[in-house]
Amino acid sequence: MKLNLSINGMHCSSCEKIIKMELEDKVKTVKADSKKGEVFVEFDENKINEKEIKEIIKKAGYGI
Repeated sequence: MKLNLSINGMHCSSCEKIIKMELEDKVKTVKADSKKGEVFVEFDENKINEKEIKEIIKKAGYGI
């Protein structure tokens, strides 16, 4: 499944790296773009769901 999320509080490449590090072991693909304030995630619904992905991002300190 693919998901494109608008992220609040992601301002720089360090923010992108934090989100990537938090998600990379749990999803197939994660691409963060601080200029657009977006994160694209491709994942296996049998391993993780949209709610869990959002919670991981929120725990890292970002809003959705």
